Amino acid sequence: MNRPPENDLCSICHSHFTAPAQANCSHWFCGNCIMLVWRHGSTLQPFADVLGNLETYNRLFGGRSTSLVQRMQDLPFLLRRLLREMMDPQRTLPFVIRARVYIAMILSAVYIISPIDIIPEGVLGIVGLLDDLLIALICFLHVAALYRSVLYFRHAGS
Repeated sequence: MNRPPENDLCSICHSHFTAPAQANCSHWFCGNCIMLVWRHGSTLQPFADVLGNLETYNRLFGGRSTSLVQRMQDLPFLLRRLLREMMDPQRTLPFVIRARVYIAMILSAVYIISPIDIIPEGVLGIVGLLDDLLIALICFLHVAALYRSVLYFRHAGS
């Protein structure tokens, strides 16, 4: 592979590749980003930031199973990136995945808005909102898992 995967972003700056360069580990970076890493390798702080980004990148796209807590910590990053990809007409998300995301969001919204609940708010008050929060969390985790599988497929190719 002599070009970075389509619809991929640099794991250091999280934007589209400018002068893409492939490292020995087969990760792709912007040429400027990887040069900054090499130039600032002796200074502790910038290199620690880059290492943190690379560890996050490897955790998100490594395909390893993660704990529920780790998946909840990854939610903001994955959901922001998914939203950016769905809004960008130049990026392509498979139709089936896009449809599953929309269906999950619509069904969750219908449940949250509907007056029929597992734990009724009218009887238990504020405690009755727990089932709505749980449904929203399950929806977000499901959507993030779908998007993570797309990213893993793009990066791992299988």
